[in-house]
Amino acid sequence: MSRRLRKFSWFQLFLVLFLTGLSIFMLLPIIYLFNHAFKPASELFKYPPTFIVEQPSLKNFSDLLMATKSSLVPVTRYLFNNLVSTSLTIALATLFSILCAFALSKGKFPGKGLLFSTIVVSLMFAPETVQIPRYFVINELGLINTYWAHVLPLVAMPVSVFLMKQFIDQIPSELLEAARVEGASELRMLASIVVPLSLPAVATVAILSFQGSWSNLETSTFFIEDETMKTLPFYVLTLTSGLSNSVARQGVVAAATLIMFIPNLIFFLLLQRKMIDTMMHSGIK
Repeated sequence: MSRRLRKFSWFQLFLVLFLTGLSIFMLLPIIYLFNHAFKPASELFKYPPTFIVEQPSLKNFSDLLMATKSSLVPVTRYLFNNLVSTSLTIALATLFSILCAFALSKGKFPGKGLLFSTIVVSLMFAPETVQIPRYFVINELGLINTYWAHVLPLVAMPVSVFLMKQFIDQIPSELLEAARVEGASELRMLASIVVPLSLPAVATVAILSFQGSWSNLETSTFFIEDETMKTLPFYVLTLTSGLSNSVARQGVVAAATLIMFIPNLIFFLLLQRKMIDTMMHSGIK
């Protein structure tokens, strides 16, 4: 018994050391981004290069704000568009995922299995494969150069519906039947029983929606012609456009990328425990 315990303890130690090293390795790009954003020009082009910033400076952030002075559109407008489109995407994607998952999990209607199979199959297709049909739909609906062009392509996320459905499957049908006997409507059951018990899955859908929308570049590229309606990721892409040397503005690009990354990190840290619960399929405790 003691030998088994000793072997298990050594394995635990190895696992902890391995995961710690892997975590540090995965943090290196984030640390590099933070250091690069605060490096002055003298350190950006220093040889031999340094990984850790020696003299932190806000010059890159001030250059980022100054870069839009030659344009009619300030960087704050791109950031505002990002906030609006991301907020709408999170709200609508979460709502539609809950409604669709509840119907697929607890509803009874013809073709339910075929519909869910179609959603699962759609997970295999890259978003680029439906980019042209998306454009035709957005154009026919008259949504070019509107916030809805940023939102609608990201509202119906198959992975969100799949995760929500798998989580709702764990809610006992007897619990819903008892609520029906008490006279509760479908919407009342959804709001009072299903959603509270599925908060980890709801948080996961919110995280996926935020990540998909906040860093999205395709909608501004394909569906938006008006510069005042484009988002921050598109602006970051244009920082180095037209330059013969792509490293000329690497500090400014790092600063803009950091601004985009911080909200993503904060949002994930706030909801990460719920997301882990979803991946572990904890269900009802």
